[in-house]
Amino acid sequence: MTIKLSQCFIAVDDHDKALGFYRDILGLEVRNDVGFEGMRWVTVGSPAQPDVEIVLEPPLADPNASPADRQAMAELLAKGLLRGVIFSTDDCDATFEKIRAAGGEVLQEPVDQPYGVRDCAFRDPSGNMLRFTQPRT
Repeated sequence: MTIKLSQCFIAVDDHDKALGFYRDILGLEVRNDVGFEGMRWVTVGSPAQPDVEIVLEPPLADPNASPADRQAMAELLAKGLLRGVIFSTDDCDATFEKIRAAGGEVLQEPVDQPYGVRDCAFRDPSGNMLRFTQPRT
């Protein structure tokens, strides 16, 4: 039996700003852009990983959610308290410079971590923390 990651989800409050970051800055390809019941889901992925997608979805992708729940999720997203993702890269420093030069919000400059990677961190336009790791050799 084989189990592999297929999709993961990142909450975004503005799909167009998110696309400006994930597509235009990170270089991910848009695989799908769908509207349904007043909401929008966009999937992006690395050309190097055609079988893994990131779904950019509203902070609370439930059409039956209460206005109070929607507001609570929007507030958590704005504070950066929802989980983002960790990307791997073959050159942490070059990735950092590319994202910073494009205006990415820096959370952590590249640093060698005691657990065997060199990594850096940014916030996406919605406030999610994204880390970029490179295994140390």
